Amino acid sequence: MPDLGAVGVNLIYAAMAALTVVMITFIIGTVIDKHRVVDIAWGIGFAAIAVTTFVLSSGHGDTTRRLVVMGATVAWGLRLAGHIAWRARGHGEDPRYEQMLSRAKGSRTAYALRMVYLLQGLSMWFISLPVQIAQYDPDPPNWLFWVGVAIWAVGLFFEAVGDYQLVRFTGNPANKGEVLDSGLWRYSRHPNYFGDATVWWGLYLMAASGGWLGAATILSPLAMNWLLAKKTGKPLLEKDMANRRPGYADYVARTSGFFPWPPKRSA
Repeated sequence: MPDLGAVGVNLIYAAMAALTVVMITFIIGTVIDKHRVVDIAWGIGFAAIAVTTFVLSSGHGDTTRRLVVMGATVAWGLRLAGHIAWRARGHGEDPRYEQMLSRAKGSRTAYALRMVYLLQGLSMWFISLPVQIAQYDPDPPNWLFWVGVAIWAVGLFFEAVGDYQLVRFTGNPANKGEVLDSGLWRYSRHPNYFGDATVWWGLYLMAASGGWLGAATILSPLAMNWLLAKKTGKPLLEKDMANRRPGYADYVARTSGFFPWPPKRSA
């Protein structure tokens, strides 16, 4: 059973870690007038929370659990941050943020701080609860913990390979205006988002393997799923793609929206 007092202290320090990352990013985004940099901070923020928890959980949690959970979170977070930074190079502001900030009444900068940066910091803290709780479990890893590690690995595979296939496709001038429907993208319109969600279900199982406190963090992976499938991920991207690529409607008709599944034979 984790030490609840130590976990409570960790929650405060994790919030401070998330706030530090988003505030530094806010300053950078304001100076360069490009708030899409907050997307890079998403993975970095989770990595910062995981490392902060790893340091604070020393003497409280099982060492193997702490190392695996921290390593899995940092590997996921830094890979994602690096990919987004590479993809955004040479581009202007993300249309999603332009649309959001156009609704500001008064200072766009203050609105961005409230509705983009601080909200993202709060989301990081909440979604990272399994990562925090798991590192305070004093018991050695059991079979459910290693099932979580396996699911995390499957998720990272889908996310990393899906991103790589998309980068290669969009980097070829011959594919301009075309729709990627091969590789993992043949089975899901968003294999990278599916992988992202799966990573967090794996981390959740690592936490849940330690008992009721870890199991109680189930709202965290559910929140990540909701963001990816219903809020800021899939819906906004598909709306933009439908406007720019004529063949996208047919692709939508034959391809699973999220969970990988064999495509329909005909649209």
